[in-house]
Amino acid sequence: MTVPTLARSIAARAAGVPGVVAVALGGSHARGTARPDSDLDLCLAYEAEYPFDLTVLNILCRDLDDSGTAEATPPGGWGPWVDGGAWLTVGGQRVDLIYRELGRVEQSVEDALAGRVTLHAQPGHPHGIHGHHYAAELASCVVLHDPQGRLEGLRARLGDYPAALAQSLERHYGWSPGFWLDAAAKGLKRGDVHYAQGCMYQAVMALVQVLCARGCAWLLNEKGAVALAGALPGAPRDFEARVSAALAALDLSALRELAAEVG
Repeated sequence: MTVPTLARSIAARAAGVPGVVAVALGGSHARGTARPDSDLDLCLAYEAEYPFDLTVLNILCRDLDDSGTAEATPPGGWGPWVDGGAWLTVGGQRVDLIYRELGRVEQSVEDALAGRVTLHAQPGHPHGIHGHHYAAELASCVVLHDPQGRLEGLRARLGDYPAALAQSLERHYGWSPGFWLDAAAKGLKRGDVHYAQGCMYQAVMALVQVLCARGCAWLLNEKGAVALAGALPGAPRDFEARVSAALAALDLSALRELAAEVG
């Protein structure tokens, strides 16, 4: 995986913003799965007690952005878990700056190590965001600027995918696909397609969570989650294609077959 030159260039400039403690490359570019149209995701880590200088960051955003109009949100501007950031276009490349507060990253690492499973509502994430989400990001990112070693220290503490987390996720989600599909069947029977679709989606995400936990694969968000799970050892044959077909046809029996194969 090669770090894009643009990522290093922006990281070097963002590192000069007072209060930015570390910068990391995340998303598909960090995982080596980026497509030509993929955004460039850069994490700006900060401490709640010493927040970054938003005025200086906004000057940088407008200077980098092709239109000269990009504006960064204050911390928390995008919700409790995405936090905040800015959307830019730099030389035609879409760039997302995303904030991460180091105290919460540390807590997320502790949650992962302890096998604590919590799920939180967040706009843009139909399944929600888990308490160990920041730990998953940390395990998957490429650190570009970390002079104090804060991110690398937390990553070393996290280590490999925690066994306690894998066990907890399978215990938390393993029983639920059948429950969701029974609820979907009731919804379809009374003509409530919206409710049934939501239940089917949750059943699929429960299967994805189980497969990823068994495969010790960090699940960063819902985008590409079915494909990720389907590529893991032990996944049902043609998992992604079968899920897509079942959801499109509201085929509960097909999803029940997949749930039985996952076990």
